[in-house]
Amino acid sequence: MYLNIIQSQNHYLTGKDVEVPKLPIMELTFELATNLKPYDIRSFLGNEIPGFFAYDTQFYVAGKGTDYTDIPFESSAPMEVLLKEREIAEEMLLVDEKEEEPTPAPEKTMDETIVHIYQSHSWESYLPLLRGVSEPDDATSNNPEANVIAVGKMLKNELADKGIKANHDTRNVPKDLAARGWNYNHSYQYSRETVEAAMTFNSDVEYLIDIHRDALRKEKTTEVIEGKSYARLLFVVGTAHKNYEKNLEFAERIHHAIEKKYPGLSRGVIPKGKSTGNGLYNQDLSNRAILLEVGGVDNNLEEARNSIKAFADIYSEIVWEERDAGEY
Repeated sequence: MYLNIIQSQNHYLTGKDVEVPKLPIMELTFELATNLKPYDIRSFLGNEIPGFFAYDTQFYVAGKGTDYTDIPFESSAPMEVLLKEREIAEEMLLVDEKEEEPTPAPEKTMDETIVHIYQSHSWESYLPLLRGVSEPDDATSNNPEANVIAVGKMLKNELADKGIKANHDTRNVPKDLAARGWNYNHSYQYSRETVEAAMTFNSDVEYLIDIHRDALRKEKTTEVIEGKSYARLLFVVGTAHKNYEKNLEFAERIHHAIEKKYPGLSRGVIPKGKSTGNGLYNQDLSNRAILLEVGGVDNNLEEARNSIKAFADIYSEIVWEERDAGEY
């Protein structure tokens, strides 16, 4: 732009060999006058569709086939929905009880418990685990074997196999919210209290993982790698605090490491501020805090477990590297 201005005043200043790109004057004038971007349909629809700007954010790092239509959207649910007891498809839980080959003992084990795993939305479940339920908004359960608490349990066990000790919070969040007269909108406020308490009780905790499940459908949240089906992962980073870049860099590092070994597994890294979500997600409490979306409403426990194994594989390598380097 500056070269264009300079050249318009004096053609000799830019030199004969300097190619100055032409500015799209008409496009810039139109955008400044209307606040509409000809190349982005969202700018045309944003003022016409209520709530549309909730999606007006961008991926920091986008994974395979990911675009703005894949952005997770946070919508509140009535407490009666969150507290509702649903019939569990017991046969779908058996996947977690399958016998597996014994895991070799880790070569080394940390003395301290440095990871804290929790679920701000503990009710988030998967449709295949719920009998007679087909609507995404109804994919909720307070059974810890049929919601994201089960996924958190998997992660704790997988990290233990890598020599990393983790604490796992298994609270029934809707029950505790109801006891206080709170609702969905207080879920992060409540989980913040629990995380702060955990970090006060154990000052060694540096790494925070908040497990969630996305609301997107199977075609967006499933990846087949070497014949095995995985629930795709997504990293959400809150930007409503001054040190968010540290968590953004950490999430990006995990994403790229996952993509190198498990191509297509990660959907990417998305920053979210106050206008598009909670904005904090308790991540101001640590420079090693992530919100991890594991699959979507149509994924099952086997797919979730495949993904958690892959995530733990990469995550543990990074944690060990940082610990051995004395960084954390």
